Amino acid sequence: MSETSAALKIPTQILANQGAAMDSKVSNFAQDFSEWLGRQSWVPESLATLIIFVGMLALAAIIYFVFRPLILRGVAHYVGKTDTLWDNELVGHGVFRWLTHLLPGILIFLLVPGLFKSEPSLANILRGASSLYIIISCYLIFDSVVNALQAIYKKAPSEGKINLTTFAQVAKLLAALIAIILSLAVILGKSPLVLLGGLGVFASVLMLVFKDVILGFIAGIQLASNRMLSQGDWLEMTSHQADGTVELIGLTTVKVRNWDKTITTIPTYALISCPFKNWQGMSESTGRRIKRSFFIDTSCIRFCDEKMLNKLREIEYLKQYLNSKEEEIEESNSNLEEGRLSNQVNGRRLTNLGTFRAYIECYLKAHPNINQEMTLIVRQLATEGRGIPIEIYCFSSVKEWAGYETIQADIFDHLFAIASDFELNVFQEPTGRDFQRLQNS
Repeated sequence: MSETSAALKIPTQILANQGAAMDSKVSNFAQDFSEWLGRQSWVPESLATLIIFVGMLALAAIIYFVFRPLILRGVAHYVGKTDTLWDNELVGHGVFRWLTHLLPGILIFLLVPGLFKSEPSLANILRGASSLYIIISCYLIFDSVVNALQAIYKKAPSEGKINLTTFAQVAKLLAALIAIILSLAVILGKSPLVLLGGLGVFASVLMLVFKDVILGFIAGIQLASNRMLSQGDWLEMTSHQADGTVELIGLTTVKVRNWDKTITTIPTYALISCPFKNWQGMSESTGRRIKRSFFIDTSCIRFCDEKMLNKLREIEYLKQYLNSKEEEIEESNSNLEEGRLSNQVNGRRLTNLGTFRAYIECYLKAHPNINQEMTLIVRQLATEGRGIPIEIYCFSSVKEWAGYETIQADIFDHLFAIASDFELNVFQEPTGRDFQRLQNS
């Protein structure tokens, strides 16, 4: 462990020594130039400092307006020739643009101590201003790098991806806090460690101010690590009247564009404390569930006689079912005496409702837009006094909303229309026309 520390310490010391040597050379050069200018008879002593100041600003302006655009054009030209995409994102989000902003700031920061050695107050002001400029530029560089990394990650293969928006916003927030602390340290002329120590006094206040941020950050980590929600998912959250596509998962809020094109914002921590439904599993599956029931009037349910069976045999989907079912019933009833079969209570018989359920199942199995690899059930639910509910449970192979609703409506349109062929009536509550008919009769 000590050998590793020593190995890492050597390059750090070399860099520090090289930086100090460069700073010393620049300061010595600036000091020599300042002393030389002061010895010139043609330069008034009162104007020497002003000439040096204007010359320094002119040099910084040349770097900013001449050399900086040339550097950016060279970088853009080089990036345009490469096949990689990540460097395009760095250029597009302005990483190199903000990097070149450092050049004039660093120049002024290095030249000020030597040029204005005779004017320490002016040197402190200029060095502090250049330091603030460098700090702000560094923050903007970090911000653009984070944005570029997000864009690069979004273009990566979607499998196994997590939402980085929350982590990016936390990183930007921490960087902004560090930049503010360093800026205050420069303005007040104190060590950043002193300011950090003073923050402990305001810890309780900061906890209240950043309560939503802290809760949102924790919620964002849970959402990302457990892959509970991602940008682009279909979110349904009735407690916040949200039903639509997730457009943004931020540090404090989640933005949902509802299907009616309204926008709902939900606190990020609410996704941990309140239940919600993520429809992404349906989107990634091979079918979308159809689960709907309708009611059959109990008064029309009866056994199928021969006349009805002959009529039902003409239905293509029921031909094979009726043949196999009649053979099964005949074999089952063969153990009963012939005279006892005349009573409908004895033995097994087909009912119009049971045959109708069989027809629905055969119809769905032959439907081109029903996924036959997923669950398909036609079942009878418990009655609640409004007829016998028949529920269809299957999966449409079309998941798009409009197409899904059309398929579902077509299926039930057909079933409502065909129910009368089985001498069944679909149950519905009495209407005003029903009461008027009773009154007229």
